[in-house]
Amino acid sequence: MRRRRRDAVRGVTLAVVVGLAGAVVAVPAAADEPQPGLTWGACPEDVVTKVAVLQCATVPVPLDYSEPGGEQIEIMVSRLASTKPDKRRGVLMLNPGGPGGSGLSFVDDLAWFGMPASVLDSYDIIGMDTRGIGHSAPISCGFTAEQDYLGNIPPYAVDEQAVADQAEIAKGVAEQCAAHDDGRLRHVSTANMARDLDRIRAALGEEKTSFLGYSYGTALGAAYASMFPERSDRIVLDSNIGDTHLDQDGIRRFAMGMEQTFPDFAKWAAARHETYGLGRTPEQVRKTYLTLAERLDGAPENGVDGRLFRLVTFAGLYGRTKYGLTAQLWQSVRDGDEAAIEKLAAAATPSPTDNAWSVFLAVTCNDVDWPSDVRTYQRAVAVDRERYPLYGAASANIVPCAYWPHEPAEPPVAVDDEGRANVLVLQNRRDPVTPHRGGELLDEKFGDRSRLVSVDGSGHGVYVTGDNACALNTTTTFLVDGTLPKRDISCK
Repeated sequence: MRRRRRDAVRGVTLAVVVGLAGAVVAVPAAADEPQPGLTWGACPEDVVTKVAVLQCATVPVPLDYSEPGGEQIEIMVSRLASTKPDKRRGVLMLNPGGPGGSGLSFVDDLAWFGMPASVLDSYDIIGMDTRGIGHSAPISCGFTAEQDYLGNIPPYAVDEQAVADQAEIAKGVAEQCAAHDDGRLRHVSTANMARDLDRIRAALGEEKTSFLGYSYGTALGAAYASMFPERSDRIVLDSNIGDTHLDQDGIRRFAMGMEQTFPDFAKWAAARHETYGLGRTPEQVRKTYLTLAERLDGAPENGVDGRLFRLVTFAGLYGRTKYGLTAQLWQSVRDGDEAAIEKLAAAATPSPTDNAWSVFLAVTCNDVDWPSDVRTYQRAVAVDRERYPLYGAASANIVPCAYWPHEPAEPPVAVDDEGRANVLVLQNRRDPVTPHRGGELLDEKFGDRSRLVSVDGSGHGVYVTGDNACALNTTTTFLVDGTLPKRDISCK
């Protein structure tokens, strides 16, 4: 079945793969590699850790890989070295997602969550700030707290005019990014980040590298495994966006993810009706959500409008630990508790993290050419509002990529299904931001190179951060022993 499936995928993507080959290969991938050997020292003070003692170093990479001898930028990496030389097999690079998430302390985060000792013994674990982020030539669009911009997930659009209004905001954001551009903006892309990974591998003196990526990190890992298959060791892709890039279809799948994951929260809340009063059944809880959201659409209350209420609820589905805060916000809105609404809104509202939002936009807009016609988004919103009532009219809304100042420098990286089987795809069956379909799509594109582990779980994140013994054991065995499941598996 997998061979026939792979052939079918190849049939529809062959033209794209052929078209990409020249564009991707024409850019020097690893010419003038840095010589092995890094100068390790203390990490910056803002790299805060709880359990691990990390070292940091910088790796020079070309700003523009079409001019490898031109301007260089520095990528900062962190290391938690194996203390068992007899068990060490190489390096395991990490990416926490985003794009826009700082990864220098992510090694410590996973260790805190319980990264198995067998994995820590087998690898030097390498975190990093990918280009544009944190300590790696950071970029900025100049976002401020005063802007009417809720971050990189579009706001809910109640009608066509709301899409048109958001188009003006999106255009202004794109122009703002262009005005703050210091020449680096156009070079922040998934393909260039993958090339940076290979420079880091070379600087570490390794012939190959393993990789563990979450959320957007799956796109980066898939790109690296496709651009450098001979240098890819063991690749784990957890909570997948479905490709090597995030496009309009990928963001629209957020609405699918919310529909699939919301019943878990509704069941949780219904079981606690005596505490929160949100509904005695999951169906009643869903009705409460829609009623509150529509009420706030017409009359915002103490800083909470329908857009923010839906966004906070969407974020509240990322894991069960967020259910209580989400239920409190609903309760406060329902009861008109002004003080509680203000407090919870402040706690739940996305902070204006200029650097993170800027990188998200740069990567997302540089990777692929987005539709620029407002009518395209109005039609998508109308369709998804009916198909996915909870959140469809948000994720289908227009984004600044529609007005981005730079055309993509190259086509998005095509997933390479040739090569040895060394990709493990992990996916919860109910995930609000990367629904199960994303894992299926990436597994289909990798063909015989990958295996899909589907987890009967809810929330964003499977390995270490999740709570499924089957997925934990399967992934640890692959990373330590190299044993890939013979076929796709389902973890109950």
